[in-house]
This record gives sequence, structure tokens and C-alpha cells, in this order.
Amino acid sequence: MEQYGFEPRFSRAVLAEVDAIEPGDPPGQHLRAQDLSSLIWSSIDNWDSEDLDQLEYCEERPDGRVRVRVAIADVDLFVPKGSATDRHAANNGTSVYTGVETFPMLPDRLSKGISSLLPDGERLAIVMEYDVLPDGSTESGAVYPARVLNHAKLVYEEIGAWLEGKSPVPEAVTRVPGLEEQVRLQHRTIRRMREHRRASGALDLQTIEAEPVLEGETVRELALVEMNEARFLIEELMIGANRTMVAFLGEARVSMIERVVRVPKFWGGIVELAAKHRFSLPANPDVRALSAFLDERREADPERFPDLSLAVIKLLGPGEYVRLSPGGEPEGHFGLALGDYTHATAPNRRYVDVVNQRAVKAVLSRSRPPYTPHDLDEIAEHLSDREKAAKKVERFVQKAAAAVLLQRRIGEEFEGLITGASPKGTWVRIISPPTEGRVMDCEAGLSVGDHVRVRLVSTDPYRGFIDFECTGREDY
Repeated sequence: MEQYGFEPRFSRAVLAEVDAIEPGDPPGQHLRAQDLSSLIWSSIDNWDSEDLDQLEYCEERPDGRVRVRVAIADVDLFVPKGSATDRHAANNGTSVYTGVETFPMLPDRLSKGISSLLPDGERLAIVMEYDVLPDGSTESGAVYPARVLNHAKLVYEEIGAWLEGKSPVPEAVTRVPGLEEQVRLQHRTIRRMREHRRASGALDLQTIEAEPVLEGETVRELALVEMNEARFLIEELMIGANRTMVAFLGEARVSMIERVVRVPKFWGGIVELAAKHRFSLPANPDVRALSAFLDERREADPERFPDLSLAVIKLLGPGEYVRLSPGGEPEGHFGLALGDYTHATAPNRRYVDVVNQRAVKAVLSRSRPPYTPHDLDEIAEHLSDREKAAKKVERFVQKAAAAVLLQRRIGEEFEGLITGASPKGTWVRIISPPTEGRVMDCEAGLSVGDHVRVRLVSTDPYRGFIDFECTGREDY
């Protein structure tokens, strides 16, 4: 953490501030809030998550629309701008999840207690409201403060298995009257939204993510984190909420930070990758054409589709934060096929969401914007850098764990996918266990997306090194 510029520990000043907060008497000035605690709000997250940022509720309308409400934890209420806690959060910019240890952006007493939307009492929140039309398109609506109550803390794996017909209704759902139909309505709604976005060219990518599983201090395996219908549900509802935030601040003519994925600089590499699969992409970036290519490959080779998705993600390039001025043209998110997108739904975990939340509250209270355009430029640049640094920390720890796991397998051969190829080095991701290492020998001529066989040469857990040599290629 320190190597990449993070402060891994909270100062005495931060801890003193947070210890002084009384949950029933927040230090900030809150707006008059609607009482929506009677609605059947629920959350879906990882089984061990306590830093809950959002709740969801849907309501069918007579005209076939579905009114979606997403309640976001009012973190700004407990973290005043300029406080020691705020300065720490601004410096780190994000919580860092290594799989071995989590370094939260805010102290646990705050993010896992006072400001979390846990089901242990009413909470203050900022609600983003929008309508989903019968065709799956959305219309942004109001943004306002409200009192909410989480009626059920649900888990991705349990809800996903149920929605996919693999298990019965979870007990956490059945014990809350009306919640089963509420979650089913949410699921039907996001399927409309998802199909509409895909028809617009949104990229449906599928990657393999792994986390180290430890017994004591021993790495036993790398466990896969797989997408399921519950994760898709939250992803779609949050996309709608984030777009509502952009529309609200845009209408108020207030500067904000938007989330962008620019038109890919390495489109030529994506064209070459498609050509290896006998698919022709246009010379200029075209998200609909790329989406069609991905759909074709998912159908033709579902087992290797995650590998292909990873190669495409590498060539698309990273997302970043930039300032959007009033009346300005959003740069858009290429991968989501959206022209208006930001991050506003995870203020316990990401600082940019706190910044955007403060802008919303300034509009609602008719007060001056909390940040100047110059402030937002600096914040956006810093948070883009912090996100990249956080990924480097997470990758290092994951590779260190994988290096421990692979120490006894030196000399074995593995199937792999080339994920990076430049003068700085060539990188391969092996399938089992799912991890990435460097190709140190016979790498000449390899390019992103190539399927290869590699032999494990050496590992160095303390440096996060896993080195391979290429022993063969697989042609199409």
C-alpha cells in the first residue's frame, strides 16, 4: 500500500473524529427527508459485506413502466468536507480489496456501521429515482433525501442461484412479506434494461476473477468470482442510478465528475483479434460491431469466451474520471454504449461518489457548489491515478498468493492467453489456477489474444513474480 502511495492506517485524528460521532446525532446538516422506511427496501452484496452503500425498490406503474428507486448511503453527512476523515478518504480515493486483507477508505465504525445501510434501523439516504419503460429504455427522474430501512441483507450467490432456477427461494427472502415478488420484479425489470442496452451496442463481457483462499497463513486455492443474475441485477440498477445523477446535475447546470471509457486507442489490435476468429470489424471504432463479434464468439466458444473478454478489455484501455462542465458534451462510456455515466452509488468505498453526492446536496439545499471547476479537475486526475494504483496493489497480492500456490508446480505446462505484448514485456494468463505471469522466453511474435502453452519456470512471492516460457501456440 505504501509503495503505491496509499496510507494504510488511519491517523489518531481520523479515529478521534469517527469515535465522536453519535449515530442518532449526525454532525452534518441534513435536508428535510421523505419517510420511505415502509417500502420493502433490500440490499444484495457479498456474504461478508457490511459497508452497504445502496438499497433497491421497484414499483409497477399502470402504464407498463416500472419506477425504480435506488437509495444511496448519505456518507457526506458523517464526513464533513475538509475534515481529517475526508482528507484521508480523498488521499486514498478508494477501498482496496486484496483478497487477503481489505484497506477500507473509511474506518469500520463508519463504513460498516454508522453510514452503512445495514438492516438494523432507519438510515438517511439520497434516493435516485427513474422509470424503466416497456422497451427497456430509461427516463431519469427525481433525486431527493429520504429515510429508508433495509428489510433484508441478501447475498449474491443465494439470490443468483434462486433467480437462475438452481435453488429454492432463500429464507432471507421468504421471511419478509412481499419481498419475493419485489425481487422478481427487480429481476424482470433489469432484463428489459439489459436487453435494451445490448441492442444499443453495450459490450457483454465476461471475465474470470479469482481471490486467494487462505487457511491460516497457507494459500489453499484461488477461488473464482463468477457473475450471476443477482450481480447483473445490481449492475443494471446502479447504471440507471448513475445516469440519473448525471441528468440531475446536468439539469441543475452544476459541474460534476463523470466516468468515461474513451474510444479505444488500440482499436487496431481489436480488429486483429477479431480477424484471428475470422470476423471482420470496421477500421474505425464501432461499439455495435464489436458487440456483434462478442455475441458470435460467446455462442461459438462459451468456454473460452472469458479469455477473449479479457483480451478485449486490455485493448479497450482503462476507465478514468474527468470533469463535466454545465452544458458540456459528455465523453461517454464506450463499453457500456452510454453517453452519460458517472460513479455515485458507492460512497462508503469510492471518494468520487462522495464528491458527486456533495454536488447533489448543494443543489437540493440551493447552496454554492462545494468544488470549483479547477478543484474537480485535480480531484478527477488524482482519483484516476488512485484507481490504477489500487488495481496494482490488488494484482500484486493476488500474484503473490498465486506464486505461493504454484511454488511446487515449477516445470509443469499450462494453457494460457496472451494478455499483454509490448517492448516492456509479454504477459500470459493461465486458466488453472487463474493467474497472470510474464513470458520470459520464446515470446517473440506473440500478440494479445493468442492462445499458447507455457511452462512454469520460477516464482517469487515476495516480488509477485511468476515467470513462464512459451512452448507452443494454438492456431485457429
